[in-house]
Amino acid sequence: MKKLHFLLVIVFAVFLSGCNKDNPSHVTPPAKEYFTLWNQCEALTVLQDYVADVTNPDSPNYIKEEDRIATFDMDGTFVGELYPTYFEYNMLEYRALDDPSYKDKAPDDVKEAAQNIRDFVRNGTKLPDHFDMKHAYAAAKAYAGMTLAEFDAYVKAYAALPANGFSGMTYGQSFYKPMLEVFDYLKDNGFTFYVVSGSDRFICRSLVESIGIEPNRVIGMDVRCRSSKQNLEAGVNFTMNKEEDIIRTDELIIKNLKTNKVLQISQEIGKVPVLSFGNSSGDEAMHNYCLSNQKYRTAVFMLVADDDVRDHANLDEGAKREAKWRKAGYNVISMKNDFKTIYGDGVTMTSFTFPAE
Repeated sequence: MKKLHFLLVIVFAVFLSGCNKDNPSHVTPPAKEYFTLWNQCEALTVLQDYVADVTNPDSPNYIKEEDRIATFDMDGTFVGELYPTYFEYNMLEYRALDDPSYKDKAPDDVKEAAQNIRDFVRNGTKLPDHFDMKHAYAAAKAYAGMTLAEFDAYVKAYAALPANGFSGMTYGQSFYKPMLEVFDYLKDNGFTFYVVSGSDRFICRSLVESIGIEPNRVIGMDVRCRSSKQNLEAGVNFTMNKEEDIIRTDELIIKNLKTNKVLQISQEIGKVPVLSFGNSSGDEAMHNYCLSNQKYRTAVFMLVADDDVRDHANLDEGAKREAKWRKAGYNVISMKNDFKTIYGDGVTMTSFTFPAE
């Protein structure tokens, strides 16, 4: 009887084994493949070696998941600098000079900032010194009075327009596809990433929603907001009701560039990042803050716009930046050499076109 029981167990085990072999649900799925849009390159090797090291519990450089913080600039880092400048510059130009619902009532300083952008884009005229602040004050005024929902809809409507200088792509689709793979890779390895941009926080939120970045992971330029019935009363003295909206005012709080990025990271995240990605001098302070982390091993990366075939690029400026970034000890990502594609299949660079004024 014992022999019969033993034989039945063996037969049953073999039967189950055969079932498992033929049942697709028991087939081990292939390992997820990352970085299919990258060429093998120094920057990618550095990133993968770094992540493998700091996520290995046996490594002396192991980083707990809650401390795996990565910060990303937006424009020129994973979103194209098109037409040939920032999305928010383009949108202000349209708002003040072309939008039929606003252009006739735009204040003079808003129109002037918008015209500076138009002259820069169309004629190559140099932007005024400290234009980032001039634009910030003008943009605060240009959208004042909009509810946050109205502003979000306005950004998305502009983002749906065809990207000037390209075919097959809207402004809202102008993500560097290889950089989106970095987000995916870091997420799967337990990293939390934040967008830390000089652009308006609510513009950034509207743009990155389509790639799954939550609004609470976005830090950017800020204007003061108020309840729609608050007027000038202090918030500590006013209680909004259920029917009110949050509206934008014309008061600029902060332009999120250079050391302001560090201050905002410190206040809003509360931890020093261990990874940082950027593309300009406005990101150096953020990178240096990351490298100052005394607790964990860190790494920082700068993208260089050095591809004038698939994107609009200033090669001389790109070469200067690359030399500067390497001297500073930053890892350099070459869009020309490291990316198999920039914007994906079906997108080609064209000449710029402008309507007659």
